[in-house]
Amino acid sequence: MSITVVSDDGTVTVTDAVLNQIVVQATEAAGDARVRRRRHLVVEIADTGTHVQLELTVPYGGVLPDVARGVQERVAAALGTMCGVHVTAVDVAIEELQ
Repeated sequence: MSITVVSDDGTVTVTDAVLNQIVVQATEAAGDARVRRRRHLVVEIADTGTHVQLELTVPYGGVLPDVARGVQERVAAALGTMCGVHVTAVDVAIEELQ
């Protein structure tokens, strides 16, 4: 689902591909996790808020709860700042160690 923002100046549409790319870049920004390619990444936008689900690959030795929490915070902040959406949940599954 894409986001469309309408104002007096015009309309801006943010596509699904861009939303996914924002999530991937926010996830990988700190270098402590990667989104598993060709795996599960879902961004659902509803009137009540935005819900993100993603699967991660984390380097061996990382503190998994800390990595997951950091990813959740970065993804919520990026979507909120860049797209103006309210993120209600970021569900993270650590599926693989690198």
